[in-house]
Amino acid sequence: MLGGATGCGADPRASGHTVDSVQETLNARAAALLNRDEQAYLAVIAAEQNELRTAERKLFRNLGNVPIGSWAYRLGTVRRDGNKVYAEAELGYRVRGYDTAPVVVPRRIELGLRDSRWFITADRPGEGAAEQLWQQGAVTVVRGRSSLILAVDRPMDRLRALADAVDRAVPAVSRAWRAPWPGRVVIMVPGSVEAMGGLLGTPPAAYRGIAAVTTGETGTSAAVPADRVIVNPVAYDSLGDVGRSVVLAHETTHVATRSATSAATPMWLSEGFADWVAYRGTPRTTGQNAPELQRAVQQGELPAVLPADHDFSFGGDQSTLARAYEGGWLACELIAARWGEDTLVRFYRQVGAGGDRTAAVTKAMHQLLGIGPEDFTVRWRDYLRDRLA
Repeated sequence: MLGGATGCGADPRASGHTVDSVQETLNARAAALLNRDEQAYLAVIAAEQNELRTAERKLFRNLGNVPIGSWAYRLGTVRRDGNKVYAEAELGYRVRGYDTAPVVVPRRIELGLRDSRWFITADRPGEGAAEQLWQQGAVTVVRGRSSLILAVDRPMDRLRALADAVDRAVPAVSRAWRAPWPGRVVIMVPGSVEAMGGLLGTPPAAYRGIAAVTTGETGTSAAVPADRVIVNPVAYDSLGDVGRSVVLAHETTHVATRSATSAATPMWLSEGFADWVAYRGTPRTTGQNAPELQRAVQQGELPAVLPADHDFSFGGDQSTLARAYEGGWLACELIAARWGEDTLVRFYRQVGAGGDRTAAVTKAMHQLLGIGPEDFTVRWRDYLRDRLA
């Protein structure tokens, strides 16, 4: 819990009394938000800051439907200059029923002294902070059996259809992954691809053709914020029913496998496994699932090695990106077809539990597949020829 901490790394020019007083102001603000007390929430803003007050009133109302379980500020560096304070802070919040630890957002907060109390005069994003959904507009909330949909400027019927589709994806992923996971998914749907870029803190151009992205912490315990699946409304809406199901199953797989994924997990395995789960049971052919790689194989351009992590860059060449996903999927399909689906799941978990990536992959291949990386690559290339030539 972030609330109640005072003066973590405080600047010597801000006395302990000042730090405590500033923390009291932020604590009062957090309590007002949790209690849905708009008057108290705005009362800590300096009276002369009309624009800030208007913006914060809008933000408070935008959050009205979001099931916030906790909201607290932790102070970092605090610098005082006369009757002004400049503070670095962390806002930590949890979505009730989904987050087991706070989502942490850096903020830069300025305050002014009046009648022996500190009032907020500015509240800006800290370094590296992405936008939050409620900063983009009023948040609509739709609940499914296994899903929480948070959206801005999206039609209600499409959000309900999305919740239903996620609820179908969750049990399908559980049948494939065969390991415990929370079985719940948080979906965020911004109003545009530009808004999606704001949530990710990246230029929107990189995501124009990407239907959804999952954010989260890899290789962690259960006490972490829930993953967020961020949907690109334009790309997602352009898909048919099968395409949408594939996208949601893929992203839900990332949520399910998050605790078993680490820096030792190559992207060909993490993305390939997610595609393997997503394509199970669909009527699509290998060529339909891997058109770019099929074109390359039929033109005599068989890949020499498994896809590298940089091949999966959204900002790079789209053909390279497509072939990377398709190659990773077929590598995982090869393991499932040749050594069994249970072996594929065990392979994923064993690699993720390793330290050094090369050593982890090599060890898992020798122990579970009975071959080394070079032999696996040879078999993968043969598999591409068989399936795509």
